[in-house]
Amino acid sequence: MTQQSRIPAAGGPRRRSVVNGMMGVGAAALAGPALAACGGPPAGDTKSVTFGSNGADATPKKAYAAVTKAFTGKTELKVKTNTVDHDTFQKSISSYLQGTPDDTFTWFAGYRMQYFAEKKLAGPVDDVWETIGSGYSEAAKQLSKGTDGKYYFVPLYNYPWAVFYRKSVFKERGYTAPATWSQFVALAKQMKKDGLSPIASGYGGGDSWSILGAFDYLNLRANGYDFHMDLMHGSVAWSDKRMSRVLDLWREIAPYYQPGAGGRSWQDAAQSLLEKKSGMAVIGLFLGQQVTDPALRDDIDFFPFPEIDPAHGMDSVEAPTDGFMLSRDPKNPEGARKFLEFLGSPEAENIYMGVDPSNVAVHSKADTSKYNALQKKSAELIGAAKHITQFSDRDSDPGFISTVVLPGLTQWLSHPDDGTATLKKIESQRARFFSG
Repeated sequence: MTQQSRIPAAGGPRRRSVVNGMMGVGAAALAGPALAACGGPPAGDTKSVTFGSNGADATPKKAYAAVTKAFTGKTELKVKTNTVDHDTFQKSISSYLQGTPDDTFTWFAGYRMQYFAEKKLAGPVDDVWETIGSGYSEAAKQLSKGTDGKYYFVPLYNYPWAVFYRKSVFKERGYTAPATWSQFVALAKQMKKDGLSPIASGYGGGDSWSILGAFDYLNLRANGYDFHMDLMHGSVAWSDKRMSRVLDLWREIAPYYQPGAGGRSWQDAAQSLLEKKSGMAVIGLFLGQQVTDPALRDDIDFFPFPEIDPAHGMDSVEAPTDGFMLSRDPKNPEGARKFLEFLGSPEAENIYMGVDPSNVAVHSKADTSKYNALQKKSAELIGAAKHITQFSDRDSDPGFISTVVLPGLTQWLSHPDDGTATLKKIESQRARFFSG
């Protein structure tokens, strides 16, 4: 069975959306048609494997189809893919995994994976890693382990967040990519004088997650990786004076955000960059999924989020990592593990990346010779990073981020002040989600 996907109507992929209820989606979420397993092969069926996919948008759907076709060609194991749109998949994942899930399923590295591993809603795949492990860096291995030290995740791709722009706009107007915060602010001021919206932005409706890219980079650049991760894990207070510094910096560039951002989708904001109405956008490489014209893609470039404190430089990069997990009780465990071994191979990554140019492979032996310029630069940016972060809603408790942090920050961003009340309100809820 292949469940028909529901592609978001906004005109592009909702590549990232906060899990609204990963911690507590009720059984009702599974009762509807949103995310239900295919039923899978009957017990003892060794000729097929079921695969739950969140890749419902046209490009990833085509890429996964190419991967599964290649796997079947090599093993004769048929893959029955259950495709559901990205947002619905995330909102229903908890109940899905507690029911009768597919043998394997798409998910995310880091905290998101660890949560389901700790809840025993996913199976360990150490034996798979005995086969694929030599192809991954230590950073990738750490992202794939649960808190018990076992592997629960097989990476496929990651994609960096950076500051994107159009080369032709910078050339026509004589702009230079900034390396420091003061240069970044000065460039934004000049763009505004030139009649551009300096920073494209859209965080309306379900797209409030999009502001987290700027937030994470401001904190990483101002306060460093260790403080940022302590904040994400709930071990430092949001009322800490270092957080006031983050909001002070954010308030400095807020006047240069595209007007009306609170009522706009991220896709519409990205489109304004592509149409040369905005000068820059703090966004992920998935921006490329909106571009089908090779000439336009060649005109897109990015620079790392600029340095704020020389002590931290630009040593951290946001590069969310997507991949696969094994359900807790697969109906075809041997076939599922064979599938995961294939998914963790450079061959599978090459096939996927050949269809979807908005990501870069994680496997060290993947072929990068056919990467477009953005992919090559992305791989270099990630490869040179001292620290890799996964994005706030992946590095922290997503319930805390979605119900406390995002409402607080989006409300503040609409009328930015010194942030004291906002940070105090967020801090008042921290203990609800983190112990100790």
